[in-house]
Amino acid sequence: MTDFRNYSVPFQISSQYSKKVAYFSMEFAIHQPLKIYSGGLGFLSGSHLRSAYELKQNLIGIGILWKYGYYDQGRNQDQTLKAEWYEKTYSFLQETGIKFQITIHGNPVWVKAMYLAPVTFKSAPLFLLSTDLPENDYLSQTITHRLYDSDTAAKVAQFIMLGLGGAKLLDELNFNPDVYHLNEAHGVSAVFHLMRKFGSKEEVKKRLVFTTHTPEEAGNEKHDIYLCDQMGYFNGYPLEEVRELTGMEGDLFNHSLAAFRFARKANGVSKLHGKVSREMWSKYSDIPEITSITNSQNYSYWADKQLYHFMNTDNKLGFEDRKRYLKKRAFELVADQTGKLLDPNVLTIVWARRFAGYKRPDLITRDQARFEALINNPERPIQIIWAGKPYPSDYGAISTFNQLVHLSKKYPNVAVCVDYELTLSKRLKQAADIWLNNPRVPREASGTSGMTAAMNGAVNFSTYDGWICEFAEHGKNSFIVQTADYANMSIPEQDHFDLENIFQVLENEIVPTYYENKDKWDDIVEQGMRDVVEGFESNRMAKEYYEIMYKS
Repeated sequence: MTDFRNYSVPFQISSQYSKKVAYFSMEFAIHQPLKIYSGGLGFLSGSHLRSAYELKQNLIGIGILWKYGYYDQGRNQDQTLKAEWYEKTYSFLQETGIKFQITIHGNPVWVKAMYLAPVTFKSAPLFLLSTDLPENDYLSQTITHRLYDSDTAAKVAQFIMLGLGGAKLLDELNFNPDVYHLNEAHGVSAVFHLMRKFGSKEEVKKRLVFTTHTPEEAGNEKHDIYLCDQMGYFNGYPLEEVRELTGMEGDLFNHSLAAFRFARKANGVSKLHGKVSREMWSKYSDIPEITSITNSQNYSYWADKQLYHFMNTDNKLGFEDRKRYLKKRAFELVADQTGKLLDPNVLTIVWARRFAGYKRPDLITRDQARFEALINNPERPIQIIWAGKPYPSDYGAISTFNQLVHLSKKYPNVAVCVDYELTLSKRLKQAADIWLNNPRVPREASGTSGMTAAMNGAVNFSTYDGWICEFAEHGKNSFIVQTADYANMSIPEQDHFDLENIFQVLENEIVPTYYENKDKWDDIVEQGMRDVVEGFESNRMAKEYYEIMYKS
């Protein structure tokens, strides 16, 4: 029996990773059945916990058990996107027996903790908080209903739950971490519990590290400071003292700025993002050193081991047969959803990740004549698949998704899939020959989908942003969209420039190489597979967090 009142990690800890760490994240994508994630942040934290388990690190995860998850991505009658919320139940989570109260909006709210044991999905231990208890009124129960609730007060309550609730849980567990790691600033309310626990900002600072994922200031969450105060975010500290502790001026509480000012160390999630972050926050005082640890993904979970076996044994026929099988298997899912039966012998382009305006999912369709010529070429056929979840209240991104759905109805070789979660993500990466990624530079802090695509024999084709800057060698392990002086371009100019160059590379390099120079194509695929494991596997990342961020 696990002793949850005197908790320790239930496996032999490696001596180089003995320091106790509590890793706070709003979402974790551990495995398909546990639907408590929305996208990239969750995929990252899931891989981090898997690598912490593989390396036998003394780390536990602190998150929230979202009763309705993020949302279920269904379809309306005309195949357009329909966001639905269904109750989720999990027989594999264990009751800890731990229940405690925190104060939200002046009311006591009961919180219980559920436990994902390491052996279940081969991850570090994960504790998940829930307010879905009969002791709570309905409003309090809804705090842990929907990940990223669109209601402002509900979202502030969720931030309190992760931060104050998570810090209090650690006391209940008697775990006493050496390091509190905030993965994004959602849990920064924890510092107001830690202030009471350790007595001063200096003492809290000795123990706190912060990972930022946002490459522009406008993207950092801010809420009305008086609302935060009303909601109990500051754990009883008066506003004057909060302003003094955090250096906040005006009426907005900037969660990221508070996290920076309470952290002894901070990091961006790629080398470029580290540089951008240092520049962005340099105008503020009391900011710690901002280094960078590039996001990575877990090989054991994501990679197709047979492809790697055939590559490492130089079995070209085996490799080709395996990739064809992976494509065919994925196309069964696409056919089931869309009625489009795609051909495993045809060059397949996949664009799949969160739908957001800056990621420009529809960019390739904006030059209709060239798009038509590309997908209607009988000599060198191609097929395209789109998938991804927009935020349920991002109506611009939902509109783009729906436009692509309607566009796909005109072509037998264009499909748009729904229900983009871990399983479909893995299948589409196995289906892809080209993994298309075209965010507006420099908006992507890291991006990780291309890493796992490369682990499944897909070639990255990307604008030069995020992790790609550390990985890509054009024509050797990937293809890159030519860059320009984006800082002096308007958004329409940048989009037009990138679109022109995407077609240039597709028409003159990618399509001819795939159909006419098979040996070169195979070399590019295999080089990408090797390079991604060498530099972008999450065991390297989890190791660096201990060596760079957790070290005193």
